[in-house]
Amino acid sequence: MPIFAAPDGTQLAYRVLGDGGGTPVVCLPGGPMQDSAYFGDLGGLAARRPLLLLDLRGTGRSAVPEDRSSYRCDRLVADVEALRVHLGLERLDLLAHSGGTNLAVLYAALHPERVGRLALITPSVMAVGIAVDGSVRRETALLRRDEPWFPEAFAALEEIVGGRATAEAFEAIAPFAYGRWDEAARAHRAAEDGQRNDEAAAAFGAEGAYDPEGTRAALARLECPVLVLAGEADLNSPTPAMAELAKLFPGAELVVQPGAAHFPWLDDPAAFVAATGSFIG
Repeated sequence: MPIFAAPDGTQLAYRVLGDGGGTPVVCLPGGPMQDSAYFGDLGGLAARRPLLLLDLRGTGRSAVPEDRSSYRCDRLVADVEALRVHLGLERLDLLAHSGGTNLAVLYAALHPERVGRLALITPSVMAVGIAVDGSVRRETALLRRDEPWFPEAFAALEEIVGGRATAEAFEAIAPFAYGRWDEAARAHRAAEDGQRNDEAAAAFGAEGAYDPEGTRAALARLECPVLVLAGEADLNSPTPAMAELAKLFPGAELVVQPGAAHFPWLDDPAAFVAATGSFIG
């Protein structure tokens, strides 16, 4: 697994998937701060263009930094820039998922000239200060009302939205994260438990990590092509919030993948690869 040095000397690792030629698309994982292994091959996207899966500091094969406050999202921007320099690229084509999209938009805001294309997959909206109302999550959840697991999961969602969140409630809503709560989805969910650095996740959005007003202003001037891909049934990143996010960019393309939830490459690989592959080229 290739290694490069972050500005503070922390050794960071990445994997490259795909045998085809061309410059790899740099993929930033969510979690936040989860091992990039959960990406798999992004539903076969690696057959369209090489993918570089970065393990953020303290995750996967990357080293744990001496300064744990460096897990904060805005400080990780320097790691992405160090990767660009390491690769010898003038620009990066970035694909980011969930919590990792906060890092991607902060990088684009600080280094707009260094981003060729920006694909935001079921993104988090913390970095830009978009609020997601509980009623929107409920409405999205009701799309799954005919599923056998729905009553228990919806009751847990009501507890969370009502401010009575527990670890058990969050576990109970896991089926909502997948378009199909089948054996493959259960296995993917089970693997997540050992893939996230909880200490790093707690620090990722710490005070000072985000400046929504400044980030919005920077994104309004961003000239690169942008894709916002939403899952029709995604509670974490519901479609109304994704539409609001897309409007922050001069000309972002919003794609809503039917039947998909938070991991669209698992829910319908062909649809995901068709939409994302056509964007990244």
